[in-house]
Amino acid sequence: MSYPRWLPLESNPEFVNSLGMKLSWQFGDVYGLDPELLSMVPRPVCAVLLLFPVTEKYEAYKQEEEDRLKKQLQEVSPNIFFMRQTISNACGTIGLIHAVANNLAHLEFESGSPLKKFVELTCKMNPEERGAFLEKDESIRVTHESSAQEGQTEAPSLDDKVNLHFIAFVNVGGQLYELDGRKPFPICHGKTSEGTLLEDAVEVCKTFMARDPQEIHFTIIALSKD
Repeated sequence: MSYPRWLPLESNPEFVNSLGMKLSWQFGDVYGLDPELLSMVPRPVCAVLLLFPVTEKYEAYKQEEEDRLKKQLQEVSPNIFFMRQTISNACGTIGLIHAVANNLAHLEFESGSPLKKFVELTCKMNPEERGAFLEKDESIRVTHESSAQEGQTEAPSLDDKVNLHFIAFVNVGGQLYELDGRKPFPICHGKTSEGTLLEDAVEVCKTFMARDPQEIHFTIIALSKD
């Protein structure tokens, strides 16, 4: 089965602004994982994005995790907004949607925001329907591809194979959830809170890094109150 393809996004925190979210909350880079550098991130943090390399080790772990959680029947909050990724290279935009859609109580939007409109129109859909709906959303596609072209490095072509992937971490009902459109369901990583979300998400990010210690292409971005 062939999927639609978009241009890959860089880890560009400013992309969110072009989708109509007001600047009271902004994405910013996390420059290190030790407590001193984490303390420099503005608070509160309501979501964390991780950009990481998709390697053979990761793919093997991903399949093992999926098989294990299907047997364990993990409990997942019905209040989570989760969508499947059916567009190649759309993981940056889907990570952004996951971060925003699960924090509507915190965020503010400009009039006519494509992002808010997408969430409102898809809030009662299932994850697969949301993914299919994004395929037809021209306003988000155009904004995504415009942002991809404006990155600091030359954008790859649509045919280039890109092995970097975005996922989101959010707090829903006091639980830390990993939201990855390539997975069939959210992954619950245990308890968290508004005050500890960044540190709790970073602990999970460290496990991604530990699985591939030779890799260096990891980037963490936090959605923080400005």
